[in-house]
Amino acid sequence: MHISLSALFGFILGLGLFATAVFFNTSNYLMFFSLSSLLMVIGGTVAAAMISYDGRYVILAFEEILFTLTTAKVNPVKLYEDVGTLIDWAKIVRSQGLVQLEKKIDKPEDGLSFLNQSFMFLLTGYKGTQLYRLLQHSRESIYESNMRPAKVLQTMASTAPAFGMVGTLVGLIIMLNSMEGDPTKIGSGLAVALLTTLYGVLMAQLILKPAARKLEYKQDLEAQRNQILAEGIVLLSKGASPSLIEDTMNSYLHPKYQFRRADR
Repeated sequence: MHISLSALFGFILGLGLFATAVFFNTSNYLMFFSLSSLLMVIGGTVAAAMISYDGRYVILAFEEILFTLTTAKVNPVKLYEDVGTLIDWAKIVRSQGLVQLEKKIDKPEDGLSFLNQSFMFLLTGYKGTQLYRLLQHSRESIYESNMRPAKVLQTMASTAPAFGMVGTLVGLIIMLNSMEGDPTKIGSGLAVALLTTLYGVLMAQLILKPAARKLEYKQDLEAQRNQILAEGIVLLSKGASPSLIEDTMNSYLHPKYQFRRADR
């Protein structure tokens, strides 16, 4: 796991712009802190998410927030390694048969990943269209499952400003009820009431929406990788040459990161 410098820079920039605006316009920094307002926004946002989705997906959504500043697992280096793996498998299958493939290599150690499932389908003996259909179903199922936390984050991003407005209305009601005819209390009371709206907007725009977009970006890359692997696995099941598998998978990659190893 590596920190994404661009994501870290963007987060610091967003907070920096807000802090700079506060710093140059007031010396009373504590006026921007209200524990009750913060609890209203966070509590209401979490409550709406828990009502809308299964609790485990809400927990996964919070975990994804922590991974917003990390780089995606899928990158050109990873794709390069995947192509090399399939070419090695193709050489074994072509020279010694599918049975020897199971004996000579270890099963992927990444749990129920797409590569692991593809490997098991291959060893079971599925080929051609039937294998491709199974791989596509597996790819779509993994993608949909991994995208559920993104939907939770999107829901939270839309409800956070709404609960910020609820907090503002509550604050206004309390302020107006406690004014007792003294208009001088409007300024300070209104400032406190508006803090919940500020918190809701900041939470949505700087934390929740970026986390949802980052998760979508990572899953799109993962889906692209799995599509490339599916093409290679199907060719492997047909006994295609390592060169054909190499060229087919390279057609999905940027020329800068294409693989060059198969014997010509």
